[in-house]
Amino acid sequence: QVQLVESGGGLVQAGGSLRLSCSASGSIWRLDDMAWYRQAPGNQRELVATITVGGITNYADSVKGRFTISRENVRSTIYLQMNSLKPEDTATYYCNAQYIHGVTFSPTQAWGQGIQVTVSS
Repeated sequence: QVQLVESGGGLVQAGGSLRLSCSASGSIWRLDDMAWYRQAPGNQRELVATITVGGITNYADSVKGRFTISRENVRSTIYLQMNSLKPEDTATYYCNAQYIHGVTFSPTQAWGQGIQVTVSS
């Protein structure tokens, strides 16, 4: 079983900052691309940012210039530094990992349980 554990969410005023973390553990032979998604009430889950093993990043237009995704491969952890937060960033944020399973050696993916980020105006 693979687990993704997120931390760092909370309540912040508009213009403030938060840093999310996501650590992967379990039966992982190789951890590949990882990403952050978010879902606001009544909306579909949307991609926020992705990062490859080599550190190549990609961002949604709505967060470019404000959010930074990074990773520490040795710790199987990714981060999302969120600056200049806006009320429209309020959502549940989910970590996603693509990986090769340590027992079956099949490519698969895992999701974190989600963490709430609330930005007040």
